[in-house]
Amino acid sequence: MIERDVIVTTKHGKMPTFLAAPDGPEQHPGIIFYMDAPGIREELRNMARRIAKHGYVCLLPDMYYRLGTIRFDIPRRDDGMSGVIRASMNHLTNARVVDDTAALLAYFDALDSVTPGKVGCAAYCMSGQFITTVAAKFPHRMAAAASLYGVGIVTDKEDSPHLLLSEVKGELYYAFAEHDQSVPEHVIPALKAALHKAGTKHDLHVFPGTHHGFCFPERAVYDTLAAEETWRKMFAMWDRHLK
Repeated sequence: MIERDVIVTTKHGKMPTFLAAPDGPEQHPGIIFYMDAPGIREELRNMARRIAKHGYVCLLPDMYYRLGTIRFDIPRRDDGMSGVIRASMNHLTNARVVDDTAALLAYFDALDSVTPGKVGCAAYCMSGQFITTVAAKFPHRMAAAASLYGVGIVTDKEDSPHLLLSEVKGELYYAFAEHDQSVPEHVIPALKAALHKAGTKHDLHVFPGTHHGFCFPERAVYDTLAAEETWRKMFAMWDRHLK
């Protein structure tokens, strides 16, 4: 496997990004892996490596690059650290992530190892909202996008991602935890209604008995069966559209 740290230049500056890809001369489709609120760490790099082992070139960007270099020691998380994480998370907007995604797509286009054209993406928690937006803003590039217990997908703001579903051309996969304080009760029914109204190709599933964060193996709420099912569904979706 090939893995290295690269710099993706955006209109806002230089975005450090972890790249993981299969070894060899063959071309492979690109996958953007948007981080969750705790940011870049080895746990996410391992997930990027898993994506690469399945036959994809994976980019894991540091979405907090506008703030400098921020790394959180999650096992020692306390109220003070949580406040900094929230502030970091809140500085991101859908528009900023669209700008960053344009730069990531351009980076893919410059790599001989990446299959030209359609790409996929995945995101957890904080970034779950962004996959809908980028799928709508890049409808002919983003062919398959996955959100795992995403937040902020249905809001009362003008840029709420669910308002863009009619612009999406690709397939969307939404996985939710049954118990998630970050996802109000009205969100899933409202999202289902919006998806059906827009006619968007999608798969939406709520995993019984799970809690927010169930896909991360380093958390107490990790659920092996549910996490592996999300991987199976993501890979199947990407394989359908990208291979």
